[in-house]
Amino acid sequence: MQGHSHLMKSVSQRVEFLDFARGGALIAMTVFHFAFDLELFGFQERGFINQAHWKYFARAIASSFLILTGFSLFLAHVGGISWPKWQKRLAMIGGAAILITIATYFATPDQYIFFGILHQITFASVAGLVFLQLPWFITFAIAMGIFWIGQTTHLSMFDPQWLWWTGLSEVTPTSSDFVPVFPWFSAPLIGIALAKLCDERGWLAQLAKPQFDSRIGRGLKFLGRHSLVYYLLHQPIMIGFILAYSLATGALVL
Repeated sequence: MQGHSHLMKSVSQRVEFLDFARGGALIAMTVFHFAFDLELFGFQERGFINQAHWKYFARAIASSFLILTGFSLFLAHVGGISWPKWQKRLAMIGGAAILITIATYFATPDQYIFFGILHQITFASVAGLVFLQLPWFITFAIAMGIFWIGQTTHLSMFDPQWLWWTGLSEVTPTSSDFVPVFPWFSAPLIGIALAKLCDERGWLAQLAKPQFDSRIGRGLKFLGRHSLVYYLLHQPIMIGFILAYSLATGALVL
């Protein structure tokens, strides 16, 4: 890409804000999953997690992760696509997505995760490359189109199970984490468009300045830098604690 020498200097180090924001999103995700686990193990009534405020909370968390994914994708390849770096990250995210599918298939077969947040990030990491060179406003317009289609278009031709990942079926799949292409691919595209806009306006250098060096800031940045490991481990650890508490107190209700 031409005209990015100023950007490459300004973001030669990690943009601390992105790590900080990703860490905050992980904490919010943990709160939601803890509420989910409390219902799963009978400490909250059935339907607790389906209340409107929990649904909107979950959507906000997923949107933030995906917008950050798009933003980071642009920054990672601003000087041209780094194929070895991209392939390594894709293998890690894609492998983790497959692991989640296998684990949830055996743990909760009635609502296993076949296209969740990690699957969407994997998809966005591939499809998003097409949009890195486009003007930000075109990418943003396409994102709005994908969002609108996902909200308004559901066709029986997409009802076969192997097409559920599109989000366009009339059938509503049962899954504990369903983040289909329509409308959710709009979020990483918004992230790409925002990064591109910030680049053109010279805002990225300003965004890279905050260091968040407080104790909380450093903790959130650490989580943000190790988001995949945290994502894979936090649920097994929380479920383990809840099971241990349930067994110790005899409070387990299934």
